[in-house]
Amino acid sequence: MVLDCTDARSLAEFYRSLLGLVYRPGDEPPEPGQADERGTDWLVLRTPEGSPQLAFQQVDQLPRPTWPEGQVPQQLHLDLSVTSTEQLVAQHERVLALGGRLLADRLTGPDEPFRVYADPEGHPFCVFVAGAGSG
Repeated sequence: MVLDCTDARSLAEFYRSLLGLVYRPGDEPPEPGQADERGTDWLVLRTPEGSPQLAFQQVDQLPRPTWPEGQVPQQLHLDLSVTSTEQLVAQHERVLALGGRLLADRLTGPDEPFRVYADPEGHPFCVFVAGAGSG
């Protein structure tokens, strides 16, 4: 999964912190005062075990999705899951602290609890309680 973005380093840092991923060797942030050449082009995050997960491609311009209303559709979204409503509430605070923005709140309702967020570049993503409402 590759996300276009206008600030690859910042968006990679958001998802690295949110999901507990690590940089591909060579993609780590540079030492303070050093140029971030990779961060202005292409970055890859992996699981700690080394499986590729997300990549970030720097672009000059990117129309932010206006979903659920407006002219620019979401184009894609990530679904992330937790195992309980308590974890969903805890992740809500983490997402906001990392720079995410709440788009829709479906914490209560007849189906699985979920919330929809926008990452710092505006890409929507969901966090939902896996297995809720099934059974």
